[in-house]
Amino acid sequence: MDIQTIKRRDFVKSLGLISAGTYAAGLGAFSLGSCESAPVFNKREAVLNLLTSTGKQDYIPSGFFVHFGEGYQWGDAAVARHLEYFKAIDMDFIKIQYEALFPAIDTIKKPEDWANMPFYGKDYYEKQLYVVTELVKQGKKLAPVIATFYSPFMCAGHSVTSQLVTEHLKQDPESVKKGLEIITDSVMIFLKECIKLGVDGFLAPSQGNEAFRFQDPNIFLDYIKPTDMVVQNEINNNCICNVLHICDYEGPYDDLSPFIDYPGHIVNLSDIVADKKVPLKELYTMFGERPIMGGLEKRGPILTGTDQEIRQQVTAVLEEAPDRFILGAECALLGEVDWKKVRTAVDAGHAITN
Repeated sequence: MDIQTIKRRDFVKSLGLISAGTYAAGLGAFSLGSCESAPVFNKREAVLNLLTSTGKQDYIPSGFFVHFGEGYQWGDAAVARHLEYFKAIDMDFIKIQYEALFPAIDTIKKPEDWANMPFYGKDYYEKQLYVVTELVKQGKKLAPVIATFYSPFMCAGHSVTSQLVTEHLKQDPESVKKGLEIITDSVMIFLKECIKLGVDGFLAPSQGNEAFRFQDPNIFLDYIKPTDMVVQNEINNNCICNVLHICDYEGPYDDLSPFIDYPGHIVNLSDIVADKKVPLKELYTMFGERPIMGGLEKRGPILTGTDQEIRQQVTAVLEEAPDRFILGAECALLGEVDWKKVRTAVDAGHAITN
């Protein structure tokens, strides 16, 4: 029996969920088929206990997320691909990718045009809500199910490009505010429908305060953050497992202080701030000792390294990790990542106990 089997078995025994013999006989038995039988190892218990516990944890959950691409965005194909990935890498969450991006529009050319931002109602989200419905139905007994959405500022960028909404905010933020409020009302429809369907929470990204974006910090504080907080507070008041994702896809950050009062049960972010590596324990303290998710770089060994290099990096990260920690990357992994390499990272984390 390998070290992973022994330690995960002992953790399950400590929770009183199953007998050691049952776990040893059923190791790896995530037969997702219809997902009608309860999982042998209770990932829901492991993750949700982490959110409410204090002190150093006994089990290292993992959350590595990917975009599945064309052919797997909608319908049963999307549902099947999510579950296939969950099983293949032995992940501790079922994270639902968000594909209902706001369409590009060409009617917003100057700041005052934001008053005419289109409003998208529930019908716009129907295909996305089908995927949510099925993954909640099939996956909730296996692990926490969290849906993704994009912040109002990010949705504005999808509509007209991030560069244009940024320039309009510099020129006339009061005019852009009208469009952001329309977008916020639309996003709230999606969030409330997901909550009705039974998601455990959301992966909730924020952008807009990157180092390159605005010289005047008040643009973020006065016009982007308020719309962020509307949606963040909605999910925080109604869900038990939300991940605040400080997204560095468009650029790094020099200052994380505007995000410290954002809600979220877990904080997912890069540990590079102002071009310096910040210890994970320092981030943990900064964000009120909420579990930190991260540690690995999406373009690091998990993408191009050997299995040995991946294991070495995971070991090094966990030696420096705070008391409550979820192994992951600073953002979604690149689409070309080899799932076997992701599984190597997950297995390395699962094999380590504190």
